[in-house]
Amino acid sequence: MTEHHKPSIAEAQALAEATRDAMFSRDRAAQALGIKIVAIRPGYALLTMVVRSDMVNGHHICHGGMIFSLADTAFAYSCNSYNRATVASACHIDFLAPGKEGATLSAEAIEQSLSGRTGVYDVTVKDDSGKTLALFRGKSYRINGEVIAGLEQADHA
Repeated sequence: MTEHHKPSIAEAQALAEATRDAMFSRDRAAQALGIKIVAIRPGYALLTMVVRSDMVNGHHICHGGMIFSLADTAFAYSCNSYNRATVASACHIDFLAPGKEGATLSAEAIEQSLSGRTGVYDVTVKDDSGKTLALFRGKSYRINGEVIAGLEQADHA
């Protein structure tokens, strides 16, 4: 696609799905945490993670770092959904309620702003009863390169 070609909705969706597949194929952290990608669209991602026994802390609730990792991963997939390599420049999380062992947590990331190289994304983490556990805001910065091209480079290294 040229810079002047505005992709159709179907093209943008296909690119988001291809980018998701390329990223997840080498996302060892998400794989190790058992994160699953339920939905992807341009600027949007919905991910889930089951709270395993090795994810609970000394209070026998889900470790905050695990909730942060799920939210950060949803943020990453939503802001990279255009196949433009994008990283976090800042993140903030508010923990509202504990996650329990055995619960399936969901993280829904929604693009709030995208302008030039920067974006703002809000992620809501809920448990399987629909209770909001955490609110996360991520600020993104687009770096040089493409996600899918990065996969091809890694394959040839």
